[in-house]
Amino acid sequence: MSEPEPSSAPVERVSPATLYKRVVLKLSGEMMKGKESFGLDRSSVLFITEEIKSVHALGLQVGVVIGGGNIFRGTSEAAMDMKRAVADHIGMLATVINALMLQDALESAGVPTRVMTAFPVHVMAEQYIRRRAIRHMEKGRVVIFGGGTGNPFFTTDSAAALRAAEIEADALLKGTKVEGVYTADPKKVPGAELLRTCSYDRALRENLGVMDAAAIALCRDNDMPLVVYNLSNPGNTRRVVLQGDIGTRVIGDSES
Repeated sequence: MSEPEPSSAPVERVSPATLYKRVVLKLSGEMMKGKESFGLDRSSVLFITEEIKSVHALGLQVGVVIGGGNIFRGTSEAAMDMKRAVADHIGMLATVINALMLQDALESAGVPTRVMTAFPVHVMAEQYIRRRAIRHMEKGRVVIFGGGTGNPFFTTDSAAALRAAEIEADALLKGTKVEGVYTADPKKVPGAELLRTCSYDRALRENLGVMDAAAIALCRDNDMPLVVYNLSNPGNTRRVVLQGDIGTRVIGDSES
């Protein structure tokens, strides 16, 4: 029997102190494996859960797009002899595994969720429908988007930018293991500068490694602010949506 839908109108839950009403958080699969070389690290999943829970408690409408690189990556050495389309399909399935793991952790922490996938996996998740995803968020559910875009040759970065644009999010947040966007790789260039703001065009022109080019272009074409920040520090996700004083904000030239 399907779950009955409440008949009441959406409840406005957003705290006046927050910078956004609706956000999409992009997580890499690597964030799920922690210090493990492969797969899922429960402590890392629980840490991410607490970060999401902390902003959901503020009343934000939250969507999450998660990668699958901790399980399988279509461009990895393990996939080098495979057709790219096949390898990418396997990678999409890996994102569904991560989505279900995150859902279980969030539900155990008392956060209502829905997993929505770009292709049918009816016994485990709902198939993505734009208006239904928005409705879930309006009802206070965290929506976890699995399966990438549903198409090979596109990354989960592109999926995050696509979903953020589709559901009319106020910002796309990319949680990483670095403080934001640098002028060069800080591990290779000691004097690399951390940028507080950066234009989409500069990120593309200088190949700053914010996201893949298709994702950045999609954000630019839809005026979608992109915030890149260090998710590894406890409380940073909450700080991003309350204060906005950490990480790098990637925006249009006229705003930077």
